Parts: sequence; structure tokens; C-alpha cells
Amino acid sequence: MSFVIYGFLFGCLIPYLARKIGKLISYTMGYVLLKIFVPTHYMPWKKLKNNPKYMKLFSRYLMRSVGWGISTAALTYIFYSCFNHQYLYLYIAFLWILLLLVEIDKRFMLLPDILTLPLLILGFIYASLGGDWLLTADEQLLSVVQNSAFGAVVGYMMPVVASLAIVWKHPDAFGGGDIKLLCAIGAWLGIINIAFVLLGSCIIFGLSCLFNRRKIGPFGPAIVYATFIFCILMLSI
Repeated sequence: MSFVIYGFLFGCLIPYLARKIGKLISYTMGYVLLKIFVPTHYMPWKKLKNNPKYMKLFSRYLMRSVGWGISTAALTYIFYSCFNHQYLYLYIAFLWILLLLVEIDKRFMLLPDILTLPLLILGFIYASLGGDWLLTADEQLLSVVQNSAFGAVVGYMMPVVASLAIVWKHPDAFGGGDIKLLCAIGAWLGIINIAFVLLGSCIIFGLSCLFNRRKIGPFGPAIVYATFIFCILMLSI
């Protein structure tokens, strides 16, 4: 139950963290962490509460924070209930980083290295511990660590190769952040599973564009949603 409470609290912070990280994207990780935990500018509440425009924005921000809190708590409970508790802290970190990346990409159309690179490193740590998601049918053919390494390579190379086919009409079809995110997820899921995630993310993104009547948009959320769907589907296999 404590993980659900922590998930709710972290989820409530996601809009704040996304705003801070998105605005400080060009700075070093240390500076970003400093600004997140030690903000330097404050606005007097007495002055702001008399501003109707600000209070409307604050209400929307508060509702968004609560919504993220509920969603994160629910997903944290699913991960806690369904996956191996031996790797629970790694699974929770995986989940929370991906959710934060969704909010950042939606707001700023960016997937910062200060989150995707730690996600990649955690994937290799997960592999070194023999993570369940990386187990193969024939372990003699491909070890868990090899599966993670090749999964990262394939996650990086697949969108690069795919973009070559449409580079003349859509040179920015896959951004650098999208490629790094797929690389990181590949380290967690392995060489075969990352292919299904990329296929699923393309389908989700296509349906999103069709539903919203747009041709472009952030691709990161589609990758994350496809990853969550695939991870949950692996439970029934």
C-alpha cells in the first residue's frame, strides 16, 4: 500500500517536474536538480490569489496534478501486484520515468537525455540481475545481458532505418529523443520485444493522429503506452 501512496505523491509532482525539466533542458543534470529542489523565485500568495487569470491556471494545474497522481498510483499498484518483487524498485523507477517523459514530451515535444540515459543505465542494471522481461526461450542462444545489449542496439537502429524510407518527405519523423527512448526500452525488454513495442507505438500514434485530425505530434507518449500495454500483455504469455 505504501507504494501506491508514493505513486500518488510522485504523480502529483509530474506536472511540476515536467515544467522545470522542460524549461532547463539545455542545462546540466546537476543544475536541473538544483532548480527542482531549491527554487529561487517565489510569488506572494496574497498577490496571486487576487488574480483571476492566475487562479484559473492554478485550478487547471491542480486538477492535472491530481489526475496524474491517481493515474500513477493505479499503474504503480498494477506493477506492484503483477511483477516480480525482486526487481520492484527497478520496475517502479522504470514506470515513473516513463510517465514523466510522457508529460514532458506532450508539453515541450522533447525527451531529455537526463531521463532517457538513466533509463538506459537502469535497463542494463536490470539485465545484470537477470530480469524477467529479458528471459528468452533458449537461454543458451542468447543470455539475458546479451538480450538487453542487442535490444538497446535494435531499439536505436530500427527507427533510424525506418526513417530512411521517408526521409525525403518527413525528415523529422523520428526525433533524437524518440530514438534514445526506444534504445533505453530495448535494454529493458530485449531484441524481439522492442520490435513489437515499435510496431505498437506506430499504430497508437497513427490512431491518435486520426482521432485528433493532425499529421504531427509527440511520438514519445505512443512509445510509452505501447510499452505499458506490452508489459502487461506479457503477464498472460
